Amino acid sequence: MQEIVLLQCTACKNKNYSTTKNKKNTTEKLSLKKYCRHCRRHVLHKETKA
Repeated sequence: MQEIVLLQCTACKNKNYSTTKNKKNTTEKLSLKKYCRHCRRHVLHKETKA
């Protein structure tokens, strides 16, 4: 039940990271604070579909 999801930067809208999540255990969308190399700072990244 693992699904591949992409993480998109909320500042510049670039898709920087890919990860997997279990849809049964985690029904809400992921949002992680990660480093964006385009913005050159740590920004909130939200889940988008692959």
